[in-house]
Amino acid sequence: MLRRCNQAIQFALTCDSIKKITQRGKQMQQGGSSYPSCSSTSDCFSLTHLSAAQCGSENLSEPEKSEVRANNTSTELSRMRSLVMFYLSYLLCVCLGLSCVICVYVWNSQWLGGFSWDGSFLQFNWHPVLMVTGLVVVYGIAAVMYRIPLTWGQNKLPWKLLHAVLMLIALVLSVVGLCAVFDYHNAKNIPNVYSLHSWIGIVATALFAMQWAFGATAFLLPCSPLSLRKLLKPVHVWFGGSVVFLSIAACISGINEKLFFDLKENTTGSQHYRELPPEAVLGNALGVLIVAFGLVVLMILSNHKWQRPDSRTGDLAYAPLLQEENE
Repeated sequence: MLRRCNQAIQFALTCDSIKKITQRGKQMQQGGSSYPSCSSTSDCFSLTHLSAAQCGSENLSEPEKSEVRANNTSTELSRMRSLVMFYLSYLLCVCLGLSCVICVYVWNSQWLGGFSWDGSFLQFNWHPVLMVTGLVVVYGIAAVMYRIPLTWGQNKLPWKLLHAVLMLIALVLSVVGLCAVFDYHNAKNIPNVYSLHSWIGIVATALFAMQWAFGATAFLLPCSPLSLRKLLKPVHVWFGGSVVFLSIAACISGINEKLFFDLKENTTGSQHYRELPPEAVLGNALGVLIVAFGLVVLMILSNHKWQRPDSRTGDLAYAPLLQEENE
């Protein structure tokens, strides 16, 4: 009995809706409206199936429409502000990185005599230049590359390959820089890996090599399973930030160690480090630039608003290399 009553009520409401729509169509035809007329009530009845959002937007009052427009404007302003802040941070990152490379090159070429590969102290000069350039600057630029918004709407494969290539270049530069200092120490019968600076540098380079090997295996090879990619993604991200931190610690400790060794009172023609000669100022400035560069890189990496949309939390499934060609 109750079901029949409900059916009767629904039928009555439907008939009433059809009657109102038919009357509205007749009024539009009589008024010469440019809207197309309905040939039957069934054609007009399709209008009743509009979504609530479409119909509701026409019935909003002026204050409600103003509020919606204000919310949309606020969202756009927030998005634009975030983009401007990112590009300013990225520009600062690039400028600091170039300043680090120029500063370390000038220090070793002008104050320390230049470069060579003959087992002399000139061969040692390759070590700070290559380590700062590879383990700090190139690594940092490659790490934040995925955060560039211009790359978000494009195929991810070229940027993934560029990321891997830049990381490989940074790793090769770091290994060559280690070879330079080991060859110099062996030629001069100086012990290897005895200082805190050397320990931190070896650990940073070893973690970097492991990071690149596991990253290439998990995220580039098509045979890597989805479960492995899900497991390694947070580890890959964490190790990336750890290598940045360790490389900064290794570089500033090495700069300080080099200045203490070179600027001694018994060294002919040189001022002591505590007197802050121009070489000491340049070395200290290099250390400050490296720290500033690392902080900017870590800030970019830690801001969730600047993450690539398909790399945020909850989307851990990286497609391997051969599966991204058509994306």
